Amino acid sequence: MKVLVIIGHQNPGSFCHAIAQTAADTLRELGHEVIYHDLYQERFDPVLPHAEIPKDAPVDPVVRVHCDELRAAGGYVIVHPNWWGQPPAILKGWIDRVLRQGVAYEFAAEGAVIGHLEGKTAVVFTTSNTPRDLELKLFGDPLDNLWKNCIFGFCGARNFYRRNFESIILSTPEQRRQWLDEVRQTIRERFPSGG
Repeated sequence: MKVLVIIGHQNPGSFCHAIAQTAADTLRELGHEVIYHDLYQERFDPVLPHAEIPKDAPVDPVVRVHCDELRAAGGYVIVHPNWWGQPPAILKGWIDRVLRQGVAYEFAAEGAVIGHLEGKTAVVFTTSNTPRDLELKLFGDPLDNLWKNCIFGFCGARNFYRRNFESIILSTPEQRRQWLDEVRQTIRERFPSGG
């Protein structure tokens, strides 16, 4: 299967990058075709122009490639840090421009949503610095709701899994190695080998 891997972190030496690379390597080991985009390295433009909003509007050629890859992929792995309970702006802009009406979903005549990502698998790995118990007590888990319900659920991808790794700033090298082992295991479970 084709799996689209999207990393939204500005530091190539980050733990998010280690997660994304581990996921991509594991997918390849399983025989999947990986489409890998480092949004910062590629300088993806997150600004959604007004002229691009209508369903059938012409879009930037780079955005069109991303849209085509999104539709062709059988699965998605998204990796990013938790910034203020949200993805970084570059990734939010990717969502705005790529998971667009006519590509990821449609509105039926009566207003119902038709998700075009039906039957596809989505895995989201996030990182944060706030310890989990404190974060849940203070904020709940806005990223889980965003990805599971507002984005992938809305677009029909109900086979969804998210894992947040925390606290990054308090973690040890051994803990990070264990977390990367967990990433490998998650990818093996969610994207089993086809052959």
